[in-house]
Amino acid sequence: MHMRPSSLNSLFSPIETLNGVGSRTSALLKNLCGNKVADLLWHLPSGFIDRRCNISLRNVQDGQLWTGKVRVAEHIPPHTRKQPYRIIVEADGEQLILIFFKTFGDSLCKTFSVDSEKIISGKIEIFNNTLQMPHPDYVVNASSPEQMPLIETIYPLTAGINNKMLNKYVHQALQNTPDLPEWLDEHMVKKEKFLSFKQSLWQAHHPQKFEDLSPNNLSRRRLAYDELLANQLSLAIVRQRMKKQKGHALIGNGRLKQKLSDILPFELTSAQKRVIAEIENDLQSEYRMQRLLQGDVGSGKTVVALITMLCAVECGGQAAIMAPTEILAQQHFESISELCDKIGVKPALLTGNVKGKNRKILLEDLANGKIQILIGTHALFTEDVLFHDLKYVIVDEQHRFGVKQRMQLSQKGNLCDVLVMTATPIPRTLVLTQYGDMEYSKIDELPRGRLPVTTTVMPLTKIHDIVTALQRRLADGSQAYWVCPLVEESEKIDLSAATERFESLQKIFGSAVGLVHGKMKESEKNAVMSEFKNGNIKLLVSTTVIEVGVNVPAATIMIVEHAERFGLAQLHQLRGRIKRGNQASSCVLMYGYPLSDVARQRLNTMKHTEDGFIIAEEDLKLRGGGEILGTRQSGFNNFKIADLSVHADLLQTAYKDAALILQSDPELQSPRGQNLRTLLYLFEQDEAIRTYKAG
Repeated sequence: MHMRPSSLNSLFSPIETLNGVGSRTSALLKNLCGNKVADLLWHLPSGFIDRRCNISLRNVQDGQLWTGKVRVAEHIPPHTRKQPYRIIVEADGEQLILIFFKTFGDSLCKTFSVDSEKIISGKIEIFNNTLQMPHPDYVVNASSPEQMPLIETIYPLTAGINNKMLNKYVHQALQNTPDLPEWLDEHMVKKEKFLSFKQSLWQAHHPQKFEDLSPNNLSRRRLAYDELLANQLSLAIVRQRMKKQKGHALIGNGRLKQKLSDILPFELTSAQKRVIAEIENDLQSEYRMQRLLQGDVGSGKTVVALITMLCAVECGGQAAIMAPTEILAQQHFESISELCDKIGVKPALLTGNVKGKNRKILLEDLANGKIQILIGTHALFTEDVLFHDLKYVIVDEQHRFGVKQRMQLSQKGNLCDVLVMTATPIPRTLVLTQYGDMEYSKIDELPRGRLPVTTTVMPLTKIHDIVTALQRRLADGSQAYWVCPLVEESEKIDLSAATERFESLQKIFGSAVGLVHGKMKESEKNAVMSEFKNGNIKLLVSTTVIEVGVNVPAATIMIVEHAERFGLAQLHQLRGRIKRGNQASSCVLMYGYPLSDVARQRLNTMKHTEDGFIIAEEDLKLRGGGEILGTRQSGFNNFKIADLSVHADLLQTAYKDAALILQSDPELQSPRGQNLRTLLYLFEQDEAIRTYKAG
């Protein structure tokens, strides 16, 4: 049984073990950076104060930071409580007055005894032609100049923790850092001119110049690489273990697939054909499939899902699709069941709405194998849902699942194959970090006949023109979405914004307007959505609940109010709602002032491209990874040091390095392999280490 190496014990000690950290401070530090000594090491500086300015006092400027040796000349205690305590000191024949408010004279007399020499540092103020320094930052005896921190590191702080305290704790944490064995390849260390892990940490916490704070500074790059290598190695280990897990070889006779291809009303794109071949290749092998299928909105993932599910059905097994919402599950069911009926396959829909007798019959049919394809929400994975022989699971739009949840999910079937589908374009860097435990397929072309969307960007002040144009379009039989932004902190404001917009539009369009928002019951939402689908409602006002997957081919207009408040991925998803049919469609992004630079860039990107993958890369630059996946709250591995918008090249290297390591040393038994185990423990990739134990 492997244990964390004892060399790391000091770093994994509770933060309270540091001198000066009591229960109150430890609670604040835990919120700021974490509860272990190591967490202080990952809390890197954001700036520094340079106290090396030691020009003579006669040349000093107002507001300048000054450090120098002074002789204490005289104390001037205050006459009233409102006056400050003054101490006159001298340097270079010039006088400087130190000013103290609300302090005890006794302690000042001790610190600044007359005629003693001190080194002081603080901000100079010039008042009535006299030089003053209110409350010096540092005072040390002239005999121990080394105690003056000439460069003071500045950290991100929280109320109750000041910079002096944090510097003291980080200094202790650095002293507790052991010399760890080198886990990087020696060629890489030479090529990149990396220092050791410990030296890099020390340098990262002691910036000497502005460039040292950059994520591309050598010491920060080294630490980022260590973190990315730990991440990639752990995912590669899990992927390697998954690949070795025996599954079912699903080799069908092709009968159902042939029937389906005879009745499909369109031809598959070459991208769909390629992806189907990749998935079937996995299904036919004796090992389990773990694959991510990425395809932009409307690229035809559902038909790929159906064709590959038929492999399981042809082998006498069952397949299941799990969707994040009832509307989406319903939609998958509608688009699949029509085709299934024609080829003699029995699908069923299971959501929270299926209750009582209907549910009982459905569960019986599922358990005895009558139902061959089950579609539903996470209700599929409750205790009482028992499959006859589940061989293949497809998870749709669940990028809110981390690696651990995926592992739990695939255990429901007897070692079944798993495909995760997403329409959220994910940049390559995030695919490697978030789905690195899976193989990867991408549908990168749209079906023939799809027309591009015309996107215009307009200020909110032109809302009257937009409504006038909308009246013409709706009169011609078009349908439209009108999306109001969600301000998560205050649902009340959201609701009132969406409701007010709904009411003002109702005055113009009457009963042709519907409203959907997050506070409605699922059944109410579904009722409004079906009215919109069947065309009774022409204009649907909503908060972003329509973001994922709703299919209304007649809706060809998308109006987004306050588009500057949305992320790029969200705007792209919303625009995807009107790419369902083969008619030309238009998207209007309305913005309010003031417009930040980032928001302006976003709107420009939307105007100039429809390629989800370009948009995703741009989004990553503007926002960072956790936000793209909408997973800031769901265990998306927010790196402590690495920044994917800067360190993408290091991520690619780490990905390759991890693959090579496992090729030559699959059990991490070599000397470097042993050192890499230390790295995995250091960055808490225990999941991978447990896989070794279990493996």
